Amino acid sequence: MSTYFTEATFKFLRGLARNNERPWFLAHKAQYDTHVRAPFQKLLQDLEPALAEVSLQYRVDPRPVGGSLYRIQRDTRFANDKTPYKTWQGARLTHARGRQVEAPLFYMHLQPGNCFVGAGLWHSPTPIQRQVRQFIVDNPGGWQQAAHAPAFEKRFSLDDDDMLVRMPKGYPEDFPYRDDLRRRNFVALRPLDDATMLGPRLRQTLSADLAALGPFVDYLCAALDLEF
Repeated sequence: MSTYFTEATFKFLRGLARNNERPWFLAHKAQYDTHVRAPFQKLLQDLEPALAEVSLQYRVDPRPVGGSLYRIQRDTRFANDKTPYKTWQGARLTHARGRQVEAPLFYMHLQPGNCFVGAGLWHSPTPIQRQVRQFIVDNPGGWQQAAHAPAFEKRFSLDDDDMLVRMPKGYPEDFPYRDDLRRRNFVALRPLDDATMLGPRLRQTLSADLAALGPFVDYLCAALDLEF
């Protein structure tokens, strides 16, 4: 079995974190291309069959620019933090209609000491959040299976960041998943240790994670009237 990322991958990302400036990046761009971007493109290509088994509505786009890989450059136009580069590499697997409508996605995050895989809706517009909440209230049994089944909860955790202080008005106080109605982000995550990211079974691990995340993404697609 071949590996995708190596210690040289993490060495570059650590170096970028210490020297987050354009001259340093340009001087080390060949290392970025060789040790971060190219192996991530290969990983995405190799995950395509596994993703097709999960859903034919989701796409892998291994292009170096404009595809599944996020740009390493940060958009600093409206940010207080003006550092020009992200200190990680992320990639998303998007719905076929993802450019036209809001849709959940699968996500992989490469960063020394903070690698993870996940899926869901993150920073969605308020109307989308309300649509998902109402769907959960109308379909609690499906939500239990998608987000709270024992096997799922053992493997993944729901992102608790940026939750509403209290349950929004208009929903039943005795709803069994009332805390989930406080969510702004409907995201499930699983951390991956560095050894896994650098190891020979990364593709198999991520393939299994995509399959395990499938029912969760399927539920969110149903909430938004999207095929899965």
